Amino acid sequence: MHNINYNHLYYFWMVVKKGSVTRAAKALHLTGQTVTGQIKLLEERLKGKLLEKQGRSVKATELGQLVYRYADKMFDLSYEMLDILHYQKQDSVGCEVGIADSLAKDVLSQILLKATATNANLHLQCYESNHKDLMSRLRDHKLDMILSDCAGQSLKYPDILSKKLGSSSTSFFILGPKQPLLQALSELPLFIPGRRTSVGQQLVVWLQEHNIKANIIGEFDDAALMQSFGLQGQGVFTAPTILKKRLAQLGCSYLGEVEDIQEHYHLIFAQRMIQHPAVKILLETDFNLLFSEGISI
Repeated sequence: MHNINYNHLYYFWMVVKKGSVTRAAKALHLTGQTVTGQIKLLEERLKGKLLEKQGRSVKATELGQLVYRYADKMFDLSYEMLDILHYQKQDSVGCEVGIADSLAKDVLSQILLKATATNANLHLQCYESNHKDLMSRLRDHKLDMILSDCAGQSLKYPDILSKKLGSSSTSFFILGPKQPLLQALSELPLFIPGRRTSVGQQLVVWLQEHNIKANIIGEFDDAALMQSFGLQGQGVFTAPTILKKRLAQLGCSYLGEVEDIQEHYHLIFAQRMIQHPAVKILLETDFNLLFSEGISI
């Protein structure tokens, strides 16, 4: 088996990775006919069928699964090589960071500042989205690392690693004078995280369990937008307790805490990026003091 065409192998690898010829062709900026034709040439070279239809998608045959496993290792190594060469040769070390939109940006900025404070050449490029999209982009080598509230999905992939940086309970705040929590929740409008987020789901259950008929007038997947609404003085809003000092400096009153509802902060990254300067700094940094003392202006 000599002179295998690695372009053909790459097209096959992309089809399996994307789950369909159409999605792979779009990622490769080619036509579906071109991708299909190239894979047929690879099948002729390997003397066997590599793909079979499964509804509107395709899946690898037994031979295809074997070829894909080796191709996956090969192309993952090639991406690793390119990434390492990229950040070793550049005067400014690039780091593409995925940010979960449900997490408090004040906390995330403090975490990322730990990396930039010890590496003046680090150039951050932050991309904000939901966890599922961020994981997809990380596995497609479009991100170097992720800061997210959910590490569970990373356990499905042996090439993805994670480290828990810290956690914070959830508290209620209001712009203006302090008042009893139950009274405020019963009488005033309430802003909470969206029910697609872990904290949002837990808050709704907590309100039901305590028979609190809150007037929820806003649910936000974006934590920064929810806090912005709260700072307009239109009602009660939630935030990680770690922000208690910061919000007090902005004129907000702390109404109460729900210790059981925790917001977790995880660093998630591809194994190939473990030597990236930013990833190394965050892995080596102890964030216990940050999460225990809280954040202020």
